[in-house]
Formats: sequence, structure tokens, C-alpha cells
Amino acid sequence: MTSPSANHSRKKSVSRRTLAIDVGGTGIKAIVLNATGKPLTERARVPTPPRATPKKVLAVIVQLASSLGAFDRVSLGFPGVVRDGKLLTAPNLGPGWAGFGLAAELERRLRCPVRVANDADVQGMGCVTGHGVELVITVGTGFGSSLFVDGYNAHLELGHHPFRKGHTYEDELGHAALKQKGAVKWNRHLVEAVKLLQVTFNCDRLFIGGGNTKFITTKLPANVRVVSNVDGLLGGIKLWEGKAGRLHQVA
Repeated sequence: MTSPSANHSRKKSVSRRTLAIDVGGTGIKAIVLNATGKPLTERARVPTPPRATPKKVLAVIVQLASSLGAFDRVSLGFPGVVRDGKLLTAPNLGPGWAGFGLAAELERRLRCPVRVANDADVQGMGCVTGHGVELVITVGTGFGSSLFVDGYNAHLELGHHPFRKGHTYEDELGHAALKQKGAVKWNRHLVEAVKLLQVTFNCDRLFIGGGNTKFITTKLPANVRVVSNVDGLLGGIKLWEGKAGRLHQVA
């Protein structure tokens, strides 16, 4: 873990090392990246603790950080609504997240600058082209979503929007639905969702990420691409290239 004096000594962005963290419903992943997004360490993963409260998750993050060596700043993708480093929701984790200042608390514990954004937003920052209308969805414990227009990003909460027969996208495409209905029906509903979202957003490209992409067996439209979970970590570099506000731009 780097010290404040070491952080100040590395003023040029070309030398900065970013600890990229992805908090998921089943696993918390971390890796250290150089200024161009090249991994400097192996990706580390620790299971997300049951009833994942802030105290439990922070303990895992500090554990991961201490195991990966030196870094100058931190980017973190979180499965909930994030505003200015504070959390508004965390539907697939434990209690105590509403209003929690995650960025400030991590800065105190890790003693370096921290930026936090929704995990689907960060995933998108790692894979979109920055041209046209691009939609990112993630299928894991829940259902995440993010919209990019010419590289400008705005978070969406499509997971809780009505999808079919009075059920939401998360009801039909989250991990619980996959287990209950099986992969064949889940794939059929995924294709249905993709077609509906394409019409709704008239997107040039649609990217699908998340831990349950490994269960996708159906043929997808030509402008739909399944992306690696590593993009959810590599996007952490892009999170530092824009302003630390609600709207980010990806070059």
C-alpha cells in the first residue's frame, strides 16, 4: 500500500498505478494497472461476504489492497447507485449502504485518492468505442445497465424497470432467475430483452458483461458483443480520465 508522500512524488499520470476494484454480489476483484491500463499484477478475487455490510466489504478491500503492492489511486465499481462517492442503493448486498460515503472512507483507510462509480458504468468505460449510442448491460447477481452517447456516460437503473409480464429485467435475468428457470429459458429471455432494448435506445452497439455471460449460448445480433469481466477492472483507468462527477467521458 502506498504512502501519501509516495503519492505526491508521482505527479505525472504516466507513472501512476491504479488499484482497480470491482465489487460484485458474489465476488470482489482487484488488480493494479499502469497508466495505459496494462495489468501490473494478477487479478485477485475474494468471495463477497454474506450480508455484505460496509464493514465487511471494506475489510475485504483493505485485504486485497495490502496483497497487491504499491498503487497511487483507486477506482471502484459498485453494484448500486453512486452519487459523488456516496451510495444511494445496494440491492444485492447487505444493509447499511444507503448514504454511506464509500469514497471518503476508502481514502481514509488506503491514504490515496479514490473514485467510485456504478459497476456497469465502469464496465462500459472499459469496452465502449466512444462513438455513437452504446448500451452496456451486465448479467450477474442482478442486472446492471449504462448508456454512452459519443463517449459520454449516464447511469441507468433498467434492472428495476418493467420487462415482461409485470416482472423487471432483474427478476427475469438475474442469477436467481437463471437458477430457477434454467439456462435455456434464461437465454430466450435475454434475447427478448436485447431486442427490446435495441428498439428502445436505437443503439449502435450493445455490450453484455457480468459473471453470467458464461451461460450465454444463443446467437446474438451482429451489433451485440459479449465482453470480458476484466473490462470492469480496466475501465477503472477511464474513471480517472474524466471529471469525478455524475457524467464521465470516454475517449
